[in-house]
Amino acid sequence: MTDERQDEDEAQPRPDGRRRARTITVAAAALFALLGWAFPQAAAGCFAAFVALMLVVHWPSRGHSPRGRIRAAEREVVWPGRGMKAVVEAFQEPAFIVDRFMLLRYRNPASLIAFGNMSLGDPVSLRFRSPELLAVVERVIEHLQPGLATLEDRRPLDRTWQVEVVPIPPYQGERPHFFLMLFRDRTAELRLERMRTDFVANASHELRTPLASLTGFIETLQGPARNDAAARDRFLDIMREQATRMSRLIDDLLSLSRIEMKRHVPIATKADLAALFRQVEAQMRPLAEQRGLAIELALPEEPVLVIGDEDELMQVFANLVENACKYGDGGGRVVMQLARTTERGAPVIDASVRDFGRGIAAEHVPRLTERFYRVDLGKDRSQRGTGLGLSIVRNILLRHRSRLLITSRVGEGSVFTARFPDPGTSKPSSEENTGISAG
Repeated sequence: MTDERQDEDEAQPRPDGRRRARTITVAAAALFALLGWAFPQAAAGCFAAFVALMLVVHWPSRGHSPRGRIRAAEREVVWPGRGMKAVVEAFQEPAFIVDRFMLLRYRNPASLIAFGNMSLGDPVSLRFRSPELLAVVERVIEHLQPGLATLEDRRPLDRTWQVEVVPIPPYQGERPHFFLMLFRDRTAELRLERMRTDFVANASHELRTPLASLTGFIETLQGPARNDAAARDRFLDIMREQATRMSRLIDDLLSLSRIEMKRHVPIATKADLAALFRQVEAQMRPLAEQRGLAIELALPEEPVLVIGDEDELMQVFANLVENACKYGDGGGRVVMQLARTTERGAPVIDASVRDFGRGIAAEHVPRLTERFYRVDLGKDRSQRGTGLGLSIVRNILLRHRSRLLITSRVGEGSVFTARFPDPGTSKPSSEENTGISAG
């Protein structure tokens, strides 16, 4: 920074030396002419003194020599001007100015946040070790044409940057002295694109398996089992199960798509969670009895109102109870509970579904709401789940400005809690994210 300030000071406009020399010449000529007229005997001495003074005034100084002017010009282009810096500071994205030797000459405040402190005058290669990026910068400096590069940065966070390198046009057609490196964060876009790609791949895989089964059974019925009544009945039952599985998967995909489309649409109605829990218990009782489980309700006598869509909340808790019945086998019961509590001083309402089954290992808990994620693939397939249930639950709760809390211990069971902001407070208990904890 010391060199930068020094060069900026040297580049500032100085008094006009030629005008000053002309002023001194005129004044000296008038003075010596007056002395020569007043003292004729001293005219020769006055003339000699005038010549000597003119030599001193008009003798070329080092700073005004051609070599001095060249050195001054070189000093002026070492650091960018104030106007150029002001433009770079206006960028919201990280931006650097480098010279022809790839030395850092300026950086804006956004780059300090993204990449940390970097000393001016140091090579940019000390911070960015990407061969692709450095090669693009060298090519732009050599050919004076804009270039693009992708930077995978691992510190302090994993980010993907698209870097645009362009020459900064100088005045009077000179060769560019400085080059702009503009960084644009593409991490979120690439992550979303990967999620879409994974989603299509997973969905196609989930549909391909039952389709392959149906095709195989149809070929068998058309061939070896054409006249085998027992095999035909058995295969038709399996085909119906596979078709039902595909139908359920398509329904879940459509439901998830609809929920995501209206996730940011505000909700103006209220729902009674106590009454809704009783409806879910009546709806899921046959499945629980089939699994040898009892559904217990722990509800207050008064209504428990939250801002929400009753049909969507019914889908949430029916899904949670169904999972508790499927994966909580051996626990004997499923408990549905409503409780009022506080979070960071704000009143909230916890609606939880608890099972006493085998539980979930802590490393799996943060990923449970991912699409198609299964803890134990073999057992989950035997339960014929689509892997989309908790993702649907999460997205519905996001629309209700609520969170899904998951606590689980291996061998003791799991608790899935939907935490709602109390409708009596205008400020929600948390932002739109899913809080997940493992016990």
